[in-house]
Order: sequence, then structure tokens, then C-alpha cells
Amino acid sequence: MRRPVILESTVTCPACGTATAETMPTDACQFFYDCAGCGTLLRSKPGDCCVFCSYGTVPCPPVQADGKLGCCAPPKPEG
Repeated sequence: MRRPVILESTVTCPACGTATAETMPTDACQFFYDCAGCGTLLRSKPGDCCVFCSYGTVPCPPVQADGKLGCCAPPKPEG
């Protein structure tokens, strides 16, 4: 049984530490994010599909729907 997809993630800027709750898109990954605190343009880390997987408290909906623990993690075992 799959868990419901969580649509909110708190993005924390590595430059200034500002944490902002954001609603994630459900049909695509977001590659860039402007920090509301310092204006730094965040980009996803190498190997991650989006900024939510790199800097958020919850991975993006497409990753959640695939049953992964994170962008590069293997699928969770069933059961």
C-alpha cells in the first residue's frame, strides 16, 4: 500500500539558513529555487532531480510516487 504523496516541503538555504515552506509541483521536478532570505539561486545537487530533493524536508512528488526514499535511493521494499 502506497503512502499519500506529501505536497509541502520546507526548503532550507545552505547559504543563509532561511527555511521556507513551499508547495511542490506534482508533475515535474523543480531545478532552481530563489532563496527568499538572501536571493541565492539554488540548484539541485549533482545526482538529485530537483531542489526539493537537495534542500527540502520531503523529496518531490515524482520521487515519492516512485516509492523511493530519495532521488538516488532504491525503491522501498514492499510489505
